[in-house]
Amino acid sequence: MPELPEVETVMRGLQAVLEGERIVWAEARRDGMRFPFPPRLAERLCGRRVIGFGRRAKYILMRLDGGESLLIHLGMSGRMVARREGAAPAPRTGKQGIFSDARGHNAPPEAHEHLAFGTEGGWHIGFVDPRRFGSVDLVATADEDYHKLLAGLGPEPLGPEITPAWLSNVLACKRTPIKAALLDQRVIAGLGNIYVCEALYRAGISPRRSAHTAAGARAARLAPAIKAVLTEAIAAGGSSLRDYVQADGEIGRFQENFAVYGREGEACPGCLGQPECPGIKRIMQSGRSSFFCPVRQR
Repeated sequence: MPELPEVETVMRGLQAVLEGERIVWAEARRDGMRFPFPPRLAERLCGRRVIGFGRRAKYILMRLDGGESLLIHLGMSGRMVARREGAAPAPRTGKQGIFSDARGHNAPPEAHEHLAFGTEGGWHIGFVDPRRFGSVDLVATADEDYHKLLAGLGPEPLGPEITPAWLSNVLACKRTPIKAALLDQRVIAGLGNIYVCEALYRAGISPRRSAHTAAGARAARLAPAIKAVLTEAIAAGGSSLRDYVQADGEIGRFQENFAVYGREGEACPGCLGQPECPGIKRIMQSGRSSFFCPVRQR
């Protein structure tokens, strides 16, 4: 599933081409995906101007004139594709995944493109989702924070609230493994498995450690580690492991900088070949893989 850096990257890509554009056609090609589409979705999109964008956790908010926002969740395999109407065809390769064609919007749709719309400036935007775990809704912009998918979320990990003192206080009340505490969207919104593994590594904290024992000095290391990992991942365009590509089709590059995630059995980059280090280990926690160095992370 795309995590916060991937969603932020997609949001920025859409913002770059859509902000200020008016939607001139829209087509919902099925009744919904994970959830039903809102009533008359295509009709309600047509004629609206895109006035801005936001992101909340792993959700994109495309704000429209008239006081509504299109709420987008990419799910497991979803991606937003932006291409120019009339562009020359471009095949997917191992290094990029550009989806462009010379067809108008009335041509046969892209495979698994369940929602599409076009703008007066000639942009074709498609929501492609083979597994259909993604979702779309329309919500009053003024009520975004109260939407059922957003209302219970914790603060943003890159926001000013996430200080060492705040994190220490939150962790002090948790008796679950710290990995589980950080993945709880009610605690911090938007953190996912990849970036929690990487942040815990940087902070020198074992994913098995009980969260309440990480209060104090460990939380003081962890708070900036979370922000640093996410900031670097966004700068790299996110991580492309399976289906994720940016809105322009380019893959993310942060997977090239993983210290531990997906590196089971490899040497720990921080142990410099120390003989006592057995290398990166993988354990299962609540059905998810945790990658860590048992020497550096305690």
